[in-house]
Amino acid sequence: MAGRSYKTEAVVLRSIRFGEADRVLHLYTSERGRIGAVAKGVRKTKSRFGGRLDPLSHVELMLHEGSGELQTITGVQLLRSHQAARADFYRLSVGLIGAEAMLRLYTEQERNERAFTALTRFLDLLDEPSHVAERPSVDPLGLSFQLKLLWLSGYLPHLTSCAECGANDTTLVGYSPRAGGAVCRACANQVEAIALSADGIAGIEALLASPLADAVSLGLSERAMRDALRVVTTSYEYNGGFRLRTLSA
Repeated sequence: MAGRSYKTEAVVLRSIRFGEADRVLHLYTSERGRIGAVAKGVRKTKSRFGGRLDPLSHVELMLHEGSGELQTITGVQLLRSHQAARADFYRLSVGLIGAEAMLRLYTEQERNERAFTALTRFLDLLDEPSHVAERPSVDPLGLSFQLKLLWLSGYLPHLTSCAECGANDTTLVGYSPRAGGAVCRACANQVEAIALSADGIAGIEALLASPLADAVSLGLSERAMRDALRVVTTSYEYNGGFRLRTLSA
């Protein structure tokens, strides 16, 4: 068989039916970043892959790289199934939001060790029982993960002074993706900013400064989490030109 085979850790971000028995998987790997691969026969009852390639699974794969865009999975070892997260609708919803954020922000076959580590840490924490928000879109762990992905992608919102005029002795009242961060009242109308509360700005700063494991214990208010979500979604739309389907589901 022509081509090259290699081994890598990966997380299954999305799984799509392909043909009669195969699936195309969107993966984020430790060695190559985002890749697409086909799992042949995975939908057959006696598939040798079993249920080890479900979305959110953390696996070690043997991949064959041929001449096409899709690589072929020739072997799989399950490292962490994250079955606990998948079995709970709330936690599964949070996990799928994070997986789609990875898909949309990291589209290239380019290694990013910090992004891969953040992804696997996020999924490990998701296995722990928690239901701390009224809906998955404003879950503090999910918001913390998405803000950290924006930071790793170079889209970190500036929050310590007005991103438009530079003033650091004024109250910040909004967020402007064009300016790259929070803005004061005088600049807000000039740069089409979305409104942010003081609680929201403090909450976003806390989520960015704290480890993923501390996101839930920060005790953010509902207003702070809603504001963080608005900053995340506005950043996606302005910097990437996309909206997450899982955030509107």
